[in-house]
Amino acid sequence: MADSTPSMDAGNARITIERTYDASAEDVWVLWTTKQGIESWWAPDGFTVEVRTLDLRPGGELVYAMTATATPQIEFMKNAGMPLTTESRKTFTEVIAGERLAYTSLADFIPGVAPYESATVVDLLPGAGTVRVVMTVDPMHDDDWTQRLIAGRNNELDNLATVLAG
Repeated sequence: MADSTPSMDAGNARITIERTYDASAEDVWVLWTTKQGIESWWAPDGFTVEVRTLDLRPGGELVYAMTATATPQIEFMKNAGMPLTTESRKTFTEVIAGERLAYTSLADFIPGVAPYESATVVDLLPGAGTVRVVMTVDPMHDDDWTQRLIAGRNNELDNLATVLAG
């Protein structure tokens, strides 16, 4: 597996994170689009995810609960004035099986910040025995939260690599 440093597109400030895995696009697609797959890797370290709703079609939703389970993450959530479990909602905007998954995420969990949506596009580009995952995301409302987003996505993609290797 190779990874790349996140890059920002100066034209629209979107962030791109890329990874190449020794796996098929089909295997990665299943992990990204099924309840069992999502629950196996989606959460950053120190959290768990429980999928509550998964309607994989444009206009459909993914609703999941993310719960802090490790001491540092529990302390962070408490110190930030956030509950240990937060429910997240994503609305799919594009679904091309085995190739592309696009969705908007509702950021409604940040104390003192009005809820807003941000977009994510995940492209799966198959190679010879590999798949390159290109994730393009909108930045968050400020640089601190954008850096947290990048760190979280990188950690999740590391977790995806672990699941694929297992």
